[in-house]
Amino acid sequence: MTSISAAPPAALDTVRLELGARSYDILVGDGVLADAGERIAAVTRGRAPIVVTDANVAPLHLDTLNAAMLAAGIAPQPAIVLPAGEKTKDFAHFQQLMDDILGRGIERSTALLALGGGVIGDITGFAAASALRGIDFIQVPTTLLSQVDSSVGGKTGINSRHGKNLIGAFHQPRLVIADTATLDTLPRREVLAGYAEVVKYGLIRQPDFFAWLEQNGRRVVDGDSDARRHAVTVSCRAKADIVGVDERESGDRALLNLGHTFGHALEAATGFGQTLLHGEGVAIGMVLAFDLSVRLGLCPAEDARRARAHLAEVGLPVRPADIAGVAWDVDGLVRSMAKDKKVQDGRITFILADRIGNAFTRRDVDAAAVRAVLEEAVTPA
Repeated sequence: MTSISAAPPAALDTVRLELGARSYDILVGDGVLADAGERIAAVTRGRAPIVVTDANVAPLHLDTLNAAMLAAGIAPQPAIVLPAGEKTKDFAHFQQLMDDILGRGIERSTALLALGGGVIGDITGFAAASALRGIDFIQVPTTLLSQVDSSVGGKTGINSRHGKNLIGAFHQPRLVIADTATLDTLPRREVLAGYAEVVKYGLIRQPDFFAWLEQNGRRVVDGDSDARRHAVTVSCRAKADIVGVDERESGDRALLNLGHTFGHALEAATGFGQTLLHGEGVAIGMVLAFDLSVRLGLCPAEDARRARAHLAEVGLPVRPADIAGVAWDVDGLVRSMAKDKKVQDGRITFILADRIGNAFTRRDVDAAAVRAVLEEAVTPA
């Protein structure tokens, strides 16, 4: 299990993800990036990490990071700046990133530092897992989605034409630094996309947290620093507790995929672009998972209504039909779901729920019920 302490209470929360010799801290605070130099120095043995970021994040946060490292006696190297967006998570950009990293004459003592959202964290982590058969890396997530989900737990990878995150490795970071002040620079749509992953933790295991979000979710989305810090800390602690006992998704870690089987199929149908952001797909997917649970007689309709109502109230899409300009193909969505990483013996693994706060896996779901839920959801109201 993880532990959490505050030092000092008004500035920083530290969540510990316990994995034996590979345990690490997740630091959560408003403005923590500016004081992160000594923390970075401690896990890089004073050597300058290679910073990987993107064209949107670099002008906003790279100077702060470099100044923090300089203050700790680390002379920063020139950063590698990738294009922003989900399309960067492909073979071409991964190959270029590896060429850039290896071209610097790295050693096994060299570390990478991912400064950015989930795309940068995923591709940088995969590069770290691959370079010299594995080097250290640090996560500095700058989006809500990456702070509460993708930066924690060691899943790294890239997409292929066959689906999302099908190529990658489990490779834990040495440190995660989640500065909630960086969220102030995000477009509202990006904040909302990340908020879907926050809601996920309440729906799978923490009904009291979901109830708190029903009362305070608007504060999180609207930028209240205390509410954001609380939401990020609770989310990281929830994920750390699960990963700490199931690192490689052989059991309960699969619950963290609530909404993702549906959501990844929706993302694939829209080309992994700006038409549907990952968190938006997850929001719709979670609603579909609850609707499927109701259709199968597993979950009260009122719980599905609450989940849908809260996501819609903060401004997230809750049906595929909410996404303008997309002609949804149910057969195509089902084929895409059949390529999901969680398929076993040809059966799609679904994360369902019998109530808010109690999710579970099922591999014997009736295909007709899945189709019926999708057909209803893609039909305009």
